Amino acid sequence: MRKLLLVFAVLLIAGQLKSQELRCSISISAAKIQGANRNVFLTMQSDLTEFMNNRKWTDHVYDTEERIECNMQIQLDNQISSNEFTGSITVQLRRPVYNSSYETTVLNIKDGDFRAKYTEYQPIEFNETSNRDNLTNIMAYYAYIIIGMDYDSFYPDGGREYFVKAQSIVNNCQNAVEKGWKAYESERNRYWLTENILNKSYAPFRTCIYEYHRMGLDQMADKPQEGRANIANTLKNIQKVFRVRPSLYILQMFFDAKSDEMVNIFKESYPDEKNRVMTILNECDPSNGSKYEKIEETSTF
Repeated sequence: MRKLLLVFAVLLIAGQLKSQELRCSISISAAKIQGANRNVFLTMQSDLTEFMNNRKWTDHVYDTEERIECNMQIQLDNQISSNEFTGSITVQLRRPVYNSSYETTVLNIKDGDFRAKYTEYQPIEFNETSNRDNLTNIMAYYAYIIIGMDYDSFYPDGGREYFVKAQSIVNNCQNAVEKGWKAYESERNRYWLTENILNKSYAPFRTCIYEYHRMGLDQMADKPQEGRANIANTLKNIQKVFRVRPSLYILQMFFDAKSDEMVNIFKESYPDEKNRVMTILNECDPSNGSKYEKIEETSTF
């Protein structure tokens, strides 16, 4: 009997290792909050880490080494009641590049509308059909955004199912008192992120996410010039979206994640390719113009 129980336990653990999708590292900083019990923030960090990593977010089976690498940095600035805090959350997603040790940043977002209640030792629960708790709403929302962006980088339109799930959370939160969920509050919040991603008018953005990673970066280990040319070509999709609506949140999101990487990619490019890329980058992301000048500083041709 004991052997049977042991075998069952091993199989159960193995099944768990092949089910969860995320390997999410979470850090919580609350240095600005004076007089609080610091252990609360450590427990909160542990509970949120368990929530993100142990919950099954999709119907797919993941091996341990396939789990999606991401991290969240929560900065708590104010304590507005005994168990309610406000601050910001930064969400980052990394993706391995084929046949290399390099990991590329796919997502880098700072959300300044973090407001949540947390009571130590109370279970953290998420309900997909209602606005039950803003803390788990935010965490689940970004879990689906992370998974959707990861899938989009491997398959055309691969993340749609998860972006729709994130949008459903937005819809459930339209009566929430907390900010970040409504269209009129800002042009760059959770509402507009999913709206932009799923809006057919901006579909070239998601085409770029797929082609940049799968046809570009994933080719560069074996065919660096071809991979770089594919990235240069797909940036035209970003230009198309920019010309439809320059202030889109997803454009800021793209350049926040990719501006440094593009400098490193294209500083080794041909002069004519550099010129074409610089034209697009300076048009669509002028705030990083001084950064992109480094592309022209080094030439190997």
